[in-house]
Amino acid sequence: MNNRINYFKTAPKALENMMEMEKYTRNTSIDKKLRELIKIRVSQINGCSYCLNMHTKAAKKLKVTDEQIAQLKSWNESTLYNPKEKMALELAEHVTLIAEKGVSDEFYQRVREHYNEKEYVELIMIINQINMWNRLSISMGNTVK
Repeated sequence: MNNRINYFKTAPKALENMMEMEKYTRNTSIDKKLRELIKIRVSQINGCSYCLNMHTKAAKKLKVTDEQIAQLKSWNESTLYNPKEKMALELAEHVTLIAEKGVSDEFYQRVREHYNEKEYVELIMIINQINMWNRLSISMGNTVK
């Protein structure tokens, strides 16, 4: 990885805390493939090529199809995702673009039709975690080697 600052060395406590949250998000009840699809979609929205590359590779290792990855930008029009996956991807977009889309009570209730309280919190943590990584990566000038 090429970047402006070795932030792991410069701010070890901050990155230690981020890695603890990363451990949490990796051990949620949310399907591993869906977690990677969320990370890819959020990275697409944020324009983080470094994270997009990393999570696309991770998704492929989990046997996410090339078609699913290719159609992720138009997930809402695709038949490759089930209603529960589509709801998680819509939530990812709402939270990533929270100033534009927000999370209304009506939308929250629609999400809850598919996910219980614990799963909802887990989804929010996954979405926030990849948003934080995207913002760190972009602001530090990370590039793919």
